[in-house]
Amino acid sequence: MTFSSSFTLAEDVDNYCVIGDPISHSKSPQIHQLFAEQSGQILHYQAIAVTADEFDEALLQLHRQGIKGLNVTLPHKSRACSWVKAPTGLAERAGAVNTIWFGENEQTYGDNTDGKGLVKDLLANAITLSERNVLILGAGGAVCGIIEALFDAGVARITITNRTLTRAEEIQNRFSTIGEIQVYSYDSVPANLADIVINATSASLQQQVPPLADQLIAGRDCYDLAYADSDTAFITWAKVNGARTAIDGLGMLVRQAAESFFIWRGIRPEVEPVIAELR
Repeated sequence: MTFSSSFTLAEDVDNYCVIGDPISHSKSPQIHQLFAEQSGQILHYQAIAVTADEFDEALLQLHRQGIKGLNVTLPHKSRACSWVKAPTGLAERAGAVNTIWFGENEQTYGDNTDGKGLVKDLLANAITLSERNVLILGAGGAVCGIIEALFDAGVARITITNRTLTRAEEIQNRFSTIGEIQVYSYDSVPANLADIVINATSASLQQQVPPLADQLIAGRDCYDLAYADSDTAFITWAKVNGARTAIDGLGMLVRQAAESFFIWRGIRPEVEPVIAELR
């Protein structure tokens, strides 16, 4: 399919964008504009809707028109990993790219900054990772983007629970050489298994929570990769059931964006003012 979305790159300035489907809800343009303002950078960043059928043609057009770099969100992260010629080792192992930039001789590079963003936000919220056990709810693509970073940060073990156990087992096998991973169905997760519970399902966006026993939440540090203008269903559930902490993924969003900004511009922006602005 020919890419037909209308977009215009700003003249005489470096252009960046985020692509996805849907994309109108994206906070990335606001985040990167705030990064640019605080660091004295002059750039233009926009959100561009790209369907799965348009993906290849869209990236070719953007590259030809001089885009300097782009972020990639759902549903294109795995496709982007195959599209770039030089994914980082981390991105290749995750099978997902969320940050693309271009080099000489038509070279295309890709990285995945999601895991770094998550780890930095957990630590910024005083959630210790070293030698702790993590329970991840869900086995979608987002999980592959965070596992290696969690092990790099020193977690002792990761447990994945999912409705479809085979999907969790696929991730277990994929990362078997990175660290200790075990899998359980939702109804068989042992008590006192984890210190940290991370919701990587999309249930919160439908105002639902995964079918996990309430007692597995009490006293734990709980984190939802999703975020919203008010508490997500998972965050509400965690608070009701006595979680030690309950934090949504807005900070992760901003911190992973900061990693992209550093890749493109060589500058590490201040993230706390941006998180406060978005709140």
